[in-house]
Amino acid sequence: MSTWTSPSRRTVMASTAAALAAGAVTACGSAKPGSGSDPGEPAKADFSERGPITLAKGKDTTGHLRSQVEAWNKEHPDEEVTFLELSESADEQRVQLVNNARSKSDAYTVLGMDVVWMAEFAANKWVVELPKDRFPFDDMVPSTVTTATYFDRLYGVPWASNAELLFYRKDLLEKAGADSAPTSVEEMFEIAEAITGKEESVFGFGSQFAKYEGLTVQITGLIASAGGVLFDDEGTPHADSPEAIRAMTELRSAFDSGVIPKEALTYKEEESRQAFQDGRLVFMQNWPYIWELVNKTDGSSKVTGKVGLVPLPGIDGKKGASTLGGLNWSISAFAGNHGTAADFISYLVKEESQKEFAMATAQAPTLASLYEDKDLINRYAFWTALKEGIDAGVSRPPTVRYAEVTQAIQESAYRIISGEAEVEPEMKALQKALVKLAP
Repeated sequence: MSTWTSPSRRTVMASTAAALAAGAVTACGSAKPGSGSDPGEPAKADFSERGPITLAKGKDTTGHLRSQVEAWNKEHPDEEVTFLELSESADEQRVQLVNNARSKSDAYTVLGMDVVWMAEFAANKWVVELPKDRFPFDDMVPSTVTTATYFDRLYGVPWASNAELLFYRKDLLEKAGADSAPTSVEEMFEIAEAITGKEESVFGFGSQFAKYEGLTVQITGLIASAGGVLFDDEGTPHADSPEAIRAMTELRSAFDSGVIPKEALTYKEEESRQAFQDGRLVFMQNWPYIWELVNKTDGSSKVTGKVGLVPLPGIDGKKGASTLGGLNWSISAFAGNHGTAADFISYLVKEESQKEFAMATAQAPTLASLYEDKDLINRYAFWTALKEGIDAGVSRPPTVRYAEVTQAIQESAYRIISGEAEVEPEMKALQKALVKLAP
C-alpha cells in the first residue's frame, strides 16, 4: 500500500457528503434490465444436427482465428466451417447480425457477439439457449459467464474478456516521493496534482472521455468503483444515487482543477495511449494492448521502461472496477447443424485453443486456469493485474434498448465533464431518461 501523503488534501465538493451504501455493481447474471418481463420460452437448439456451418464475426485483425478455423476444417472435412468476416466496426457488425436475424436467414450459424448485444439477441429469440453442461462454464472466470447470461439462462459461451488497467509513470511517482501506485482515485488525483505542479507539459490523468461508447465504459466502471450501479438486477436505473453522484463529482472536480486536461474530452483509446506514450500523462486508464506499445524500444515511446500498471483504484475505500470488454460465441436460432456449431465453439474455448490464441495475440482468455499459466505470466507483465481486473469487472447495462441507453449516458456524462451541466441536476435528468428506456 502506498504511504504517499499530499501536503494539502484536495477538497471534495460538498454535494458528495452523503454516505455511500455498501456493495459493488453486479452484472446481469440473473439480471432483467430493460426487458420488462421474462421473454418466456427461449429459442431451442437441435444438437443432433451436424454438417457444414458458418462463423460470422468481425474482421480477424490478428489472422489467428482464421488459422484455428483452418485447423478445425482439416480434422472435420464433413463439418467444414466457412468464416464470414463482418465489418471491423462493432456498430456495423451489430447491424449485419441484426439484419440477418430479422430476416430469419440461415446464412450465419455461430455468431461472434459483443458482450453488450446479448440481452437484445436473447430477448428477441435470435439466438438459442445453451445447455450449462455442454460447455466449461464452471471453469471460466465468473464475471465472463455473467456477460452471456439473460434471465438466468445462457445464450453465449465466453471466448474473450478484457479489463482496463491503470498505467502510471514510475519515475515521476518516485520523484514525488510516492513509494507505490495509488490505492484510491482520490490518492491518484492528489499525486497527479503534486506532480503536474512541478513538471512542465505533463498532465495528471487521461482516459477515454470523447462522446462515444468508451465514455459509457468509463462512467459504468467509475460508478461501480464508488459502490454504485447504473442499473440494478431488476432493471431499475440508479443514475441519481449518492454513489453515482459521488463518482461523477470526483471526475468533474478533476477536470475543473486541470488534473485531467481539457484535451482529454477528445480522447479515445489511441489518443489517450499516444498522450501517455509521448510523456504527457502521469496516469492513464486503458486496455492492456497498449503495454507493448508504450514500452517499444524503437524510439516511438518516450516512457519505455518507466511504466508500471495496477488494477483500477476505487473511491472512498471501495474496490476499483473496470467495465468488461469481450466476445461471446452464440448460435443462431435460424441456422441448422447446431450440433456441429456447439462442438466448434467447444473447440475454440478449450484450454489449448485459448492459450494458443492468448500467447499469439495477448487476448484475455475466459478460462480461469490460464491466468495461472506460467508461460502467459512470463509472456505478459500485466497478466496477474488483468485477472484481478476481470474478477472485479462489471458489465454495461444489459438492456434490449442498449443503443438508446448508451447514447443517453454519453450525452449526460459529456455535459458534466465538459462543464456544460452540473453533476446533480444532470444525473437526475439522466435518471428520468433511463427510466423511460427501461420499461
